[in-house]
Amino acid sequence: MLNPQAPTPMSIARRFLQAAVLLVATAVLSGCNLLVLNPPGDIAARQGQLIVVATVLMLIVIIPVIALTLLFAWRYRASNREATYKPDWDHSTQLELVIWGVPLLIIIALGAITWISTHLLDPFRPLDRISAGRPVPADVKPLEIQVVALDWKWLFVYPEEGVATVNEIAVPVDRPVHFSITSSSVMNTFYVPALAGMIYGMPGMKSELNAVINAPGVYDGFSANYSGAGFSHMRFKFHGMSNADYQHWLNDVRTSELSLTRAAYLDLEKPSEREPVRHFARVDNGLFDAVLNRCVDTDRLCANAMMAIDSTGGLGLEGLKPLATPRRGDPRLGAYVSAAVCSVNDAVPQSLAGPVIGMKAP
Repeated sequence: MLNPQAPTPMSIARRFLQAAVLLVATAVLSGCNLLVLNPPGDIAARQGQLIVVATVLMLIVIIPVIALTLLFAWRYRASNREATYKPDWDHSTQLELVIWGVPLLIIIALGAITWISTHLLDPFRPLDRISAGRPVPADVKPLEIQVVALDWKWLFVYPEEGVATVNEIAVPVDRPVHFSITSSSVMNTFYVPALAGMIYGMPGMKSELNAVINAPGVYDGFSANYSGAGFSHMRFKFHGMSNADYQHWLNDVRTSELSLTRAAYLDLEKPSEREPVRHFARVDNGLFDAVLNRCVDTDRLCANAMMAIDSTGGLGLEGLKPLATPRRGDPRLGAYVSAAVCSVNDAVPQSLAGPVIGMKAP
């Protein structure tokens, strides 16, 4: 006679499958490094805490809803004849208060937390602390780094040190860093998960990010916005270093034989993939501003000069005549207004003569 309590082959197989799934999940998750939720940068850590708090608040509603859905499906199944049956029931004040009151309170809490965090973690806002309980010393000046998203690589200019790198960046640990971010051709995003959230870089516009790294290490940085064929390999290494190691790295960069002149930049901005790390020991003055105003090529009229012309009334249809086809740099950028518009040798309307003369690309 068969024992009704004996496990069937189907139940054994189901238990084995459940155990296998649990073991695989445990093995996979044990190797996970949830960097976004446990980053070494203070700004990223506070953003991670905001994600956790927002998730917990939302789970206050999500978990009971899922649990009650399963409970109701089981309790009021067709075969359960003992369940309460009230076909005419249509209202409960207490239930309405719970259904609407709890989500309303959660939304109010989320709104308050988000509003406060939006201001505290504003990327344009200078840092007031290095980490929890450690304010920024009054005599510490942020390290300035200018970031240019190219197709498909990253250019980092250190204006105070007069050096630049491609696809590599290094900063001292516990020193605030101020990034100025732009792009050469299309919109991109500068993202180092260990440091802070992603910041967009757009042609002709400057974004900013103030952040700090609190632990030495080598971290991944990449573009998080699709920008074409080489997007997948648009990655770089972010090095957090001690002050001594950072100075050693700077000295190594200064030994490079390469110089980032305007001509070198115009060659660099041409689309390319899988670019190796490069160091430039010298950088032309004002290069980032020229990139920002889209006039690294001195034949181009700078965007700020064009806006100055427009602010005084513009050139009307005469302004179409100076359009020229690019001969240097990335040819995909299209026609541009020649810098000769602002030349003293050209006829300039009397109303424009004062503000625009001498605005050729520096």
